[in-house]
Amino acid sequence: MERDRAVDRLEALVDRVEREPMPVPVREVWAFGDVALGLDPIERLDVYLTKDVIMGGDAEAAADFEAEYGVKGVGTSVSAEWAEANPDQIRASDNGYAAPEKCLAAELVDSEGQSLSENRSSPGDVDEPIHLEVCNASFEDNVRQRLKGALARDAYEEVLDPRGVCLWVDGTRDEEAFDRLRAADLAMPTLANALGMLGADEDVASAAAETLAAQRAEQEGASVRGDMV
Repeated sequence: MERDRAVDRLEALVDRVEREPMPVPVREVWAFGDVALGLDPIERLDVYLTKDVIMGGDAEAAADFEAEYGVKGVGTSVSAEWAEANPDQIRASDNGYAAPEKCLAAELVDSEGQSLSENRSSPGDVDEPIHLEVCNASFEDNVRQRLKGALARDAYEEVLDPRGVCLWVDGTRDEEAFDRLRAADLAMPTLANALGMLGADEDVASAAAETLAAQRAEQEGASVRGDMV
């Protein structure tokens, strides 16, 4: 994806978050990885969404949707209003409950008209090279939590690239951030150095960076990862 197109895509994504009902409330939108580094072209466009949990919920809607679509949790895990307007975008986890991260991916990745058929549980086979990270915690908090857990378990594939740029938070868009992404004038360290700044030992930070690079090389099309802190 060319840099200009990648930044256009980020702007379109934020536009959609601002104007369209979402499966769950979105509080933050960040861009991280290649686009923040100033690369051109960009192999994958990494986007982080901070979501809020739906409070209260609608038990009646949940029962109706389960009866009609065989999916639990509509009205509690995801918005019943959104689901009623977008029944073809409802995605479920393996346990049969509506999955907020997969529903967000269906809503946002499909926003350029790329169809996600009902039998897909995730947008992994859509051609667009975009990855969504969805969590209830802010980007900065989750970066630290993920790194702490990864180091404790030697699970370096769970590390989240900390080199991110906040584009939108609580309804406010940072136009300067978009301009700087488009101009590629953000100074970012290497991934290993960035992890070192967060407390990882040099050899561990290098190993984690190599693991993430290998993992990214295997990814194709659109993908999504949900997380709960």
